[in-house]
Amino acid sequence: MDENQTLDHDRIMKINIEEEMKSSYIDYSMSVIVARALPDVRDGFKPVHRRILYGMLGIGNTSDKPYKKCARVVGEVLGKYHPHGDSSVYGALVRMGQEWNMRYTLIDGQGNFGSVDGDSPAAMRYTECRLSKMGEHIMDDLDKETVDMMNNFDDTLQEPSVMPTKIPNLLVNGGNGIAVGMATNIPTHNLSEVIDGCCAYIDNPDIDTEGLMKYIPAPDFPTGATIYGIQGVKDAYETGRGRIVVRATAEIESGDAHDKIVITEIPYGVNKEQLVMAIADLAKEGRVDGIANVNDESGRQGMRIVVDVKREANANVLLNKLFKLTALQSSFSVNCIALVKGRPRLLTLKECVKYFVEHRHDVTIRRTQYELKKAQERAHILEGLIIACDNIDEVVHIIRASKTPSDAQRNLEKRFELDEIQSKAIVDMRLSQLTGLRLEQLHNEFDELMKTIDYLNQILNDPELCKKVMKDELNEVKDKYGDARRTMIKPDDHEFNPEDFYPNDPVVITVSHLGYIKRTPLSEFREQARGGVGAKGARTRDKDFTEFIYPATMHQTMLFFTKKGRCYWLKCYEIPEGDRNSKGRAIQNLLNIESDDQVNAFLRLRGLNDAEFINNHYVVFATKNGTVKKTCLEAYSRPRANGVIAINIVEGDEVVDVRLTNGHNELILANRNGRAVRFDENQIRTMGRTSTGVRGMRLDEGDDALIGMIVVNDPEHETVMVVSEQGYGKRSDVIDYRVTNRGGKGVKTLNITEKTGRLVAIKNVTDDNDLMIINQSGIVIRLAVADCRVMGRATQGVRLINLTKKNDVIASVCKVMSSELEASVEEESRSAWAKKSEEIENDNVGAKTAEEAAEAEAHLDNEATESEDNTDTGNVDFE
Repeated sequence: MDENQTLDHDRIMKINIEEEMKSSYIDYSMSVIVARALPDVRDGFKPVHRRILYGMLGIGNTSDKPYKKCARVVGEVLGKYHPHGDSSVYGALVRMGQEWNMRYTLIDGQGNFGSVDGDSPAAMRYTECRLSKMGEHIMDDLDKETVDMMNNFDDTLQEPSVMPTKIPNLLVNGGNGIAVGMATNIPTHNLSEVIDGCCAYIDNPDIDTEGLMKYIPAPDFPTGATIYGIQGVKDAYETGRGRIVVRATAEIESGDAHDKIVITEIPYGVNKEQLVMAIADLAKEGRVDGIANVNDESGRQGMRIVVDVKREANANVLLNKLFKLTALQSSFSVNCIALVKGRPRLLTLKECVKYFVEHRHDVTIRRTQYELKKAQERAHILEGLIIACDNIDEVVHIIRASKTPSDAQRNLEKRFELDEIQSKAIVDMRLSQLTGLRLEQLHNEFDELMKTIDYLNQILNDPELCKKVMKDELNEVKDKYGDARRTMIKPDDHEFNPEDFYPNDPVVITVSHLGYIKRTPLSEFREQARGGVGAKGARTRDKDFTEFIYPATMHQTMLFFTKKGRCYWLKCYEIPEGDRNSKGRAIQNLLNIESDDQVNAFLRLRGLNDAEFINNHYVVFATKNGTVKKTCLEAYSRPRANGVIAINIVEGDEVVDVRLTNGHNELILANRNGRAVRFDENQIRTMGRTSTGVRGMRLDEGDDALIGMIVVNDPEHETVMVVSEQGYGKRSDVIDYRVTNRGGKGVKTLNITEKTGRLVAIKNVTDDNDLMIINQSGIVIRLAVADCRVMGRATQGVRLINLTKKNDVIASVCKVMSSELEASVEEESRSAWAKKSEEIENDNVGAKTAEEAAEAEAHLDNEATESEDNTDTGNVDFE
């Protein structure tokens, strides 16, 4: 090995690649955190913003001077202080001049600085800028040694490490940034409120967050809008993290033709153009009904987005849907991270105020010390000048007798016991200062300086006076720049409860065989006489048909149970609305259901917040193989987006029916072959949510299966209605079914023949109920249960619906409560409609006159569903 190879080998260092990567990445991340991405808690600036303002001050680009090209400023900043991309510097400069981003702009821009629609600003060669008045106040006293200066990137210039701001900029203008492994997102606030909070902290450093919130109640966004709910604000102020819900400001204007929703303020950070497009897309896609048109009419007078509401639509309901589906309601996720002494920290509101006040105290002390030093230096010179003026003849003689100015200074110092500074000032003194007026001015200036020195010493020695100076300066800024709050606050959560926007009207929830769901006003289904052929139901896809139909009210909660044993939750108003002929929307688009699963059982509840109710009621499951399981409702009272396991289903089995009980009910199970078993629910022990259950009914060999379950509340007044697949049905007394133990084969409930077909449904009904029957071809009929007489348990029954299509069978049966008023209105005309039912097309059979329909529907809203029996088919309503 030669000498050169030996030297090269000696220069090679072996290192651990893992340790080197860790070390290098930590160095990089800290550089990003400290020098680029996070603001300083004291002045609220990132380095780029601080350098832009300092650079503009350096070239005299102040508010009282003409505008300068932004390219000139960017070049100044790049060349002297911030050696990064020009686009990043220009982007930061532009943002400080955008009124919709900054609560108080620090730069006065001229030209195209972008827009709230998301338009980009013009190139920096076209736009101009200068400091705003507030931007200048950020740098007040910068020349008085109030902050530390540091070298720039090439050590040729000095730049401030922090601004001596009188404005609590971190809170006032907020900020956001993404570093390595952390991010910050701080909302904007009202200057007057923040300064009041700072003054309150100065007076009482022990003030808590609740006390500060009396002065700083919530963020104040430059775009206005309304903050809903104060809890998110409290969380953010107390912990540094929180979620603040912000809603647009919108009003409903009533017109002769239709209503209008007029939006005048939008949440902070929302792109107006994208918002308008999103509303238009919702209307085009049919996700929101009732929108006729949407226009952006914003101009010099301010923002104005107009949504035209269709004549038949409810503007309040539509507005609530827009809040839910668009950025009209947004959340601001607060993550208050800033640099404290060069280290990133998660800060509470009090800590933000505390560090700013400490910074102001430090600036005030350093400024006072600087001013005291300058005052003492000037007083020292004035002392010498006054001595010289009092002895002017001798001073003149000494100066004239000296050969050089240096000799004159030394001679004066020796004669009058002066120092070099004083003697130099005397030698440099002009003859004009020897006039009587100038002599008097020297004495007056000296007296004023002595008062100033005393005052400055008091500030340094008296903490209370120092606090007063700080408060006076803050209040001066408040008086000059403070303004009214723009963002309204609605502290009570109930004020934006979605239920407030939906009338609690009765509806019918329908689900097709392929899983399409919708809600339809109950009044769209009109009562017919027994034996009618029905009205056309939903337009479904090929090989699809409406399989399940359940009554409910808008405010109720629907629990969805799948055949594989999972439970999901939806409010009824969250289910898409559709008329009787519409297809609905796929349940998979509303719930996170697995592709090989489907919903086939439902419960309707008033609410899940009543602890007594959910702990005293039970969910009873029945499966196709005859298994039953009982679990306390409380186990299903905590909704989750992905659902929960409701029952453990064994292979080959599936959930058929789900019922809600009060713990003391009787259950009746029925199978396809026309048998039923009745037993007390107490024979089923209460089990956990994930258990399998016990045998409820013994089935026949072959393709037999359980088809339904009913809950018996009142055996004396309730009757059992069974319906077969060929449209036959009958009512029997509950007492005809003797009480046995669970697990038996049961007794005959319908005489199954080829004409009737096998059993498809079992319901418990009274004379006050109506039946709604749907067959696989989509035909719907509503008939009064009272028209069906009570007959023996083992009889064949009567025809309930004529199946006009070949191979058509009954798909689903549901009971609803009839309206007494509707019955009285239609009593005389019912028989006439029955006669005409065979003469008129199926789509029009059962239609009432407009006057009758309107009167009946008006009362249906108040009476139809609210008075339903508590043991309604699959949807128990405990009022």
